[in-house]
Amino acid sequence: MNGWVVLLWSVVAALVIVVVGIFVSLVLMGRIVLSPEVEPTVAPAPQETGVVDTSYSVLVLNATSEEGLEVQLRDTVINGGWPAEDVSSGSTGAEDFPETTVYYVSEDDALAALGLAELIGGARIEQSDFYADPNDPELKQLVIVVGLDRASSAPQSDEETVE
Repeated sequence: MNGWVVLLWSVVAALVIVVVGIFVSLVLMGRIVLSPEVEPTVAPAPQETGVVDTSYSVLVLNATSEEGLEVQLRDTVINGGWPAEDVSSGSTGAEDFPETTVYYVSEDDALAALGLAELIGGARIEQSDFYADPNDPELKQLVIVVGLDRASSAPQSDEETVE
């Protein structure tokens, strides 16, 4: 009986040595980390909201084939607090502008453009000097180009078509 006990203890000791050896190997290879580094949590950046700044003049341009959209949007801007004399409207030569966009000239105008986009019910904003007045580079102006996303006669995409 004494021989069986010695054999049992030697098997257990060998098993413990093998398990400890495997564990140490895994730790040394980096497969097991004993004290993981704490990753700093990064709070999500707050989403910027625009500022309605009525000191800017606003030009509303219709770039669709549907007439009167620029007048409707002009009225929305005036109802949002802009003086009527600071908001003008007209049409462009294009009739296929895809998405309503508020254009601004300098980076300082971005929050005002975002505020105007929010006021009109959502629109893209984009920095561009295309609509800047070359005779008055200091003019604070935002330009809204009405796109097909606001036109009732805009062709529906396959996703919007329900049969």
